[in-house]
Amino acid sequence: MNTEPVLRRFGPEFVAEQLHRYGKRPPENRMLSYDLAVLDEYEPWRIWLDEQLDLLPEAAADAFAANLWRDQNFWPDVIELAAGAALRRKGFTVEFERLWGKLTPDWTVIGEDGTPVALVEVLTHSPQQGTSAKMKAWHALVERLKQIPVPVVLTVAGDRPLDAPDARTAKRITQDLRRALLSPLHQIAFRSQGYTFLLQVDPSTRQTMRPPGMRTILVPPSNMAGVVSARSLTAGIEKKVSKYRALAQEAGLPLIVAAGADKFTGLQVQHLDDLLEGVSALSVQFNFGDSFIHHPVEIDPFNPPRWTMPPELAGVLWVNNDFPFTTAWRPNPAPATPAPPVLTAQEAPLPSSCSTSTESGSRSASTRR
Repeated sequence: MNTEPVLRRFGPEFVAEQLHRYGKRPPENRMLSYDLAVLDEYEPWRIWLDEQLDLLPEAAADAFAANLWRDQNFWPDVIELAAGAALRRKGFTVEFERLWGKLTPDWTVIGEDGTPVALVEVLTHSPQQGTSAKMKAWHALVERLKQIPVPVVLTVAGDRPLDAPDARTAKRITQDLRRALLSPLHQIAFRSQGYTFLLQVDPSTRQTMRPPGMRTILVPPSNMAGVVSARSLTAGIEKKVSKYRALAQEAGLPLIVAAGADKFTGLQVQHLDDLLEGVSALSVQFNFGDSFIHHPVEIDPFNPPRWTMPPELAGVLWVNNDFPFTTAWRPNPAPATPAPPVLTAQEAPLPSSCSTSTESGSRSASTRR
């Protein structure tokens, strides 16, 4: 009987190391996935990640483990592993990055007789480049302002996209706001270094909001405000199809794209469904502190955008970004090579409407006609 303990890459030793390395750092100097890496409530996530990595070749598992917790890697890696897990749940064996000539699709699905039955490439919809850096820069200012012993809540006014302040600017803003807030003069707006900060008022009492504790709280722009649409996702899917079209045709196998989204994008399967069905809908993501929507929005309710899957695509396997990462199958009505019926079986249904996301702190509003 083997009594050796099972190696856990993300077990108690990993948690202790993360707490030791990052626990005393201010939040802006931690990875965005820090809570998932250390909190007890996310232990099932970490156990699941360990289980998925144990199913990969050792070199691939080591590469995932080394890079997984980086901000730019976390959600793409999780969606990729979740896609493989979903394929296994459907009763298939999968090979990670099997070499087909010069191409390596993320997953090759293997049937009962040991032969390939489908090619699966994974695509994760991610925030615009630099979003996480902007979020961290704003939160660096948040932490500085907490040093001011005046219990008020501030937001940033703006009728344009606001660049996040660098460290030197944040220091100057803190100095300016300290003088202003400790001044006997009552002000509701404070200007510093090209930014305008506003006192927040309790809507029920019309009095200045006072947070618990003697400190200033800034609610910064979240950098998430804007229209949520699956159009950029479908453009990415078409690029995947273009890359793997010839391989799928030569191998005589259906090509599937497993798609998911970073939490901070707000994208859900409903947005993909709206585009597939040509529904006249507008979905906007925002957060407290957001004061600017990045672009004017034009929508023709009588001619909404609609996406038709290219014939070489068998369908899209949507991967939910909430644990335990269920999936939803969206078939191509007229595929050149259809997917195996077992592969297209639906799992537990996903929410059909946009909702508040507790992880990203975002809210979505959707209007349909």
